Amino acid sequence: MSHSLPVRVYYEDTDMGGIVYYANYLKYIERGRSVWVQDIGVDQMALRDAGYVFAVRRVEADYKAPARLDDLLTVETSVHSVSGARLVMDQKVLRGDTVLFSAIVTVVCLTVTGAPARLPEQVRRLG
Repeated sequence: MSHSLPVRVYYEDTDMGGIVYYANYLKYIERGRSVWVQDIGVDQMALRDAGYVFAVRRVEADYKAPARLDDLLTVETSVHSVSGARLVMDQKVLRGDTVLFSAIVTVVCLTVTGAPARLPEQVRRLG
């Protein structure tokens, strides 16, 4: 399952050269994952109230080309693999057909006390 999220580059996203500051790509892909989770029916607030949270365990990122002020970008999120407590996702930030940034992100499920936990059923079914 693939998910797309449009993102506009605002002035606050850029450095003095008008180029997106590198850490903001991590914010863009976080937003992409958050909306994807909502779209597959996982209520993160209800999950937290039940004692569980998602946490990023690993990010492997490649910066390929710069995004600039007022660019319209697309954050693409797709599932790479799923296990009982781990979800690995492929994420890309594109301008048109050009990949500007790509990442492999490992997300785990934890109890609110930090112990490993199984992923919600809606997520495990994606594997």
